[in-house]
Amino acid sequence: MREKSNFLAYIFLLLTVTFWAGNFIVGKFASFYEVPPFSLNFYRWFFAWLILAPFTLPEILKKKEYIFQNYKLFIILGVTSITIFNSIVYYSLNFTQVISGVLMISTIPVMIMFFSFILKIEKTNIFQITGVIFSFLGVIIIITKANFEILKNLDFNKGDITMVVAMFSWALYSTLLKRQKYELSQISLLQVVMTFGLIFLIPIYFIEYQIGFRINLDKPFILILSYVVLLPGLASFILWIKGISMIGANRSGVFLHLMPIFSAIMAMIFFNEKFMFYHILGACFIVTGILLSNRKVQNA
Repeated sequence: MREKSNFLAYIFLLLTVTFWAGNFIVGKFASFYEVPPFSLNFYRWFFAWLILAPFTLPEILKKKEYIFQNYKLFIILGVTSITIFNSIVYYSLNFTQVISGVLMISTIPVMIMFFSFILKIEKTNIFQITGVIFSFLGVIIIITKANFEILKNLDFNKGDITMVVAMFSWALYSTLLKRQKYELSQISLLQVVMTFGLIFLIPIYFIEYQIGFRINLDKPFILILSYVVLLPGLASFILWIKGISMIGANRSGVFLHLMPIFSAIMAMIFFNEKFMFYHILGACFIVTGILLSNRKVQNA
């Protein structure tokens, strides 16, 4: 029975990271079909909000005093995750390769340790500090394409630079999320975070609309929106929770490292992207950083 439960958990977690990996691929397709990134992100979370509302609003209304008391924290969580991270990922994919983007995003677990240390949430050790340095060097190698003339002349791909912003934004969100326990179920917490994120996304959506970047209600947009709402938006969240409940957070966390691998493979298949030397070199530094950051200091 236990083996069957573990197998089911692995299926849930594999589907989760596959859907998240596919989000980068669909985001790249969105750039080909000129789907405005901030509008796509707005509709993604707006429809996800509508779908979850019947299941979460009773609890949210019951806990409204608690939510208002902690509104500043919920604003930060909503802005860093919904408003900034997802919008910037879709924006960045208009200018950079999927492979470059997902390799940078793969440093998030290490950056969470960095923020946890800065915000004095968790103690750190020499391995974690070294891991942060190696991971960040890996990101620099990818941004500069291992050509330090680019660094010297500050001639960066703006998609790579904005992806770094997304990386730090999600790391900060994740750090704050685990800083304290919340008096809400996970699904209601997601709804509250979405609500505050959408509030700050609305003006950005209208600015993009006024500039002239507008949604065309055609088949590509409907397919792209359906994917990002139903699979990486809702299904992955539910499957992730189920997987963690069955085998625990630590064993589940290992599956996150599959996401950049899956995304890179998909990018090579769908977009004929090439895994360049600077990708390999940057990935080596990032993997070294991840391995070091997970080492424990042995007591003498």
